[in-house]
Amino acid sequence: MDSPAGVWNTFAAAFSQAPVPNITWVEMLLSLAAATALSIPRRSWRYFGLLATATHELGHAVAAVTSGQRLSGIRLRLDHSGTTTAYSRSRVAAAWSCFWGYPVPALVGAAFVWCGVTGWGAAAMAASVVVLAASILFLRNLAGFPITLTAMAGAAALTFLATASAAGHAAVIFGLALLVAAVRDLAKLTHVHLRRRDRLESSDAYLLYRATSVPSAVWITIFSALVAGSWLAAWLPVSRILLGGA
Repeated sequence: MDSPAGVWNTFAAAFSQAPVPNITWVEMLLSLAAATALSIPRRSWRYFGLLATATHELGHAVAAVTSGQRLSGIRLRLDHSGTTTAYSRSRVAAAWSCFWGYPVPALVGAAFVWCGVTGWGAAAMAASVVVLAASILFLRNLAGFPITLTAMAGAAALTFLATASAAGHAAVIFGLALLVAAVRDLAKLTHVHLRRRDRLESSDAYLLYRATSVPSAVWITIFSALVAGSWLAAWLPVSRILLGGA
């Protein structure tokens, strides 16, 4: 077993850029297929959707902390719902943290894809370990712990046990899966506003409307623009690999 110093050195080294992984167009197609398999079928979404929800709630939490709010707690539930509670005297700060939910899985997904294809895949996994470990301090329900600890264990395994190339491939798959998840959740949000208005109290867009008087449709449009921009940012390196093999 490695000494504590050896473990720390491995962890610290993960934050350095590794050689750019050689991802062929066939491997990229397989990565797209794997990402779709994680985010589309109901059976896999039952589990991967929990990670997408955790990313969503972490977006709220980070926005709350960085805007000077007091973060009270994060709740993650097995039905893919979640709640982040923060306290602030500023309506602007409260709206700011409320906004950064739906766009964050797409933004994080694009960042993971970029990291994966540029040699920073292991760094993305190591950073995930840090963020997830910090989030444990704010979990306020039992279901949140297995969700967070499982995600943390997966990121740690890729940080400490996998090669830099394997971590890069995993970062691409995870990033693409989060991008698909962001579209799926955005469609669900739109469905709530169009067909399930009895659930509006669970909608970030509706809460933003209540806080700012800006219509929910405007917020959904902004969410959609950020998700689309994230897809474009991620698709540029993906398309170069696909076209390069054509």
